[in-house]
Amino acid sequence: MQPTTSQPKKIILPIIVVAQFFCTSLWFAGNAIISDLVKQLHFPSSYLAHLTSAVQFGFISGTLVFAVLSISDRFSPSKIFFSCAVVAALVNLCVSFDGITVTQLMSVRFVTGFFLAGIYPVGMKIAADHFQKGLGKSLGFLVGALVLGTAFPHFLKSIHGVPWHYIVFCTSLLSLVGGFALFILVPDGPYRTIGQRLSLSAFIKGFGNKKFRAVAFGYFGHMWELYAFWVFVPAILLVYNNQHPNQEFNVPLFSFLIIAVGSIACVIGGMISTTVGVKKIASLSLGLSCLCCLTSPLFILNSSATVFIVFMFIWGMAVIADSPLFSTLVAQNAVAEYKGSSLTIVNCIGFAITIVSIQLIDVLKTANNVQYIYMLLALGPILGLIALRRSD
Repeated sequence: MQPTTSQPKKIILPIIVVAQFFCTSLWFAGNAIISDLVKQLHFPSSYLAHLTSAVQFGFISGTLVFAVLSISDRFSPSKIFFSCAVVAALVNLCVSFDGITVTQLMSVRFVTGFFLAGIYPVGMKIAADHFQKGLGKSLGFLVGALVLGTAFPHFLKSIHGVPWHYIVFCTSLLSLVGGFALFILVPDGPYRTIGQRLSLSAFIKGFGNKKFRAVAFGYFGHMWELYAFWVFVPAILLVYNNQHPNQEFNVPLFSFLIIAVGSIACVIGGMISTTVGVKKIASLSLGLSCLCCLTSPLFILNSSATVFIVFMFIWGMAVIADSPLFSTLVAQNAVAEYKGSSLTIVNCIGFAITIVSIQLIDVLKTANNVQYIYMLLALGPILGLIALRRSD
């Protein structure tokens, strides 16, 4: 079934956005309850980086499999999204099982990440199949939904008295609802080009194009910073609380707000890009987030809680505003029949980079350098900006 010309503009995008929000709430479900898991499983709180990396490893493995097999190009993206949303939701429930071990927990988060590969990049593929004109704007809403989904478990955690098991149940339920909604209400798009045969090399074809390669490397620089920032937002807030005991923040609530505010930046950036240009806004955002990394010690050490929290909100917006724009550039410069595989493999490499930056910060971070360590995140945006400039 192909949608009519009036159908997609009015209901398709909102449904994809809501489904993406619901399903990606699984991503940081483990991060939000890390303190409860520490108490139950008796492992160090430093395992936050390992818990996140388990999801990222799973996502990378999933995207690699999806890309090599060209799954989202050869089969219905809506059906893939639905299947992965259901499986990921059921696997996520295992976190709440009594007697779960650390190894089992890491395995569960890995598998959850694996099936998220059929949700986030496939959701972008579905949007690209429905919207050619104004794709940057559409993906702005879509990545904004990802941001809200990522932040949502922190919001649930901030509600006083909510048992941590309920956070697991809630995120799984949302994923089920999102998967069913998209499957029932969103058909395959009119701009979908079906890959008729399996090509094990399809996922790398885009890198032969100079412009595709440049925007992909720009995206990789963006990813070096993004998830490391998101993972360590609670740690940054705790550092500030410890240094300024008279200015104590509600860490779960402010973690949610700082991450979630990025959804607004995604939407605004996507809308502005339709007139100013996708690449210009992506470069501006990447440069601003780079500046935030380099100046972060000044604000973490600042005694004014207002100045610090305003800076964190600005960083939370700048760090993600370019994400839908890079996805737009990748989709626009990819070979049409391999668009899904191109989006997926770029996601795969990007998320592999997030593991390196997260683990590097975790290994190098000490009590003496905790105010300065996040300056290392500027390396990604700097290299990303250089890559974008070379594409001119």
